[in-house]
Amino acid sequence: MLFTHDTDCALIAVAALVNTDGRDGEGLPDVAALAAFFVAHSYTGRHEHTDDELRAIRALRPRLRRIWHADTEGIVSTVNGLLRDNDALPQLIRHDDEPYHFHAVPRDAPLATRMAVEAAMAVADLVRAGELGRLRICRHPGCENVLVDLSKNRSRRFCDAGCGNRAAVAAYRARKAADQR
Repeated sequence: MLFTHDTDCALIAVAALVNTDGRDGEGLPDVAALAAFFVAHSYTGRHEHTDDELRAIRALRPRLRRIWHADTEGIVSTVNGLLRDNDALPQLIRHDDEPYHFHAVPRDAPLATRMAVEAAMAVADLVRAGELGRLRICRHPGCENVLVDLSKNRSRRFCDAGCGNRAAVAAYRARKAADQR
């Protein structure tokens, strides 16, 4: 683990959230998909299961995607804006058998607020650690998905949408074609 558990989880969740707004269609098409995302990424606290909540979370994605395309100053500006706009006040808490960690908004704050602040706090950890290079765009041609490289050797190049497998298959086929010439 490179960062604290809550930072790792938040970074993975924010990349997954950004990628729900992909080229292949809407990754959060309805409230049920948001509920599945909520569970898959171990969010806790308030979750209203409403169309308004879904719209608020969808509206957050472009702002979060900018983090992957900005320089350090742009990232810091986005992080500070997310924290300021959501009235973040970091506090150490413990819940659900987890060790102490930061929450910057109450557990009963709207889900979109909690997602925005958790993302901002996690990216702030990357800024402080000088690890912004771990925020990447998938290297597979035509894929615009974002990823967070949490590997120890900083070797991750592909997103979770199967691009690594597609690249390996293409490389294998190219080697086979070259061998047959």
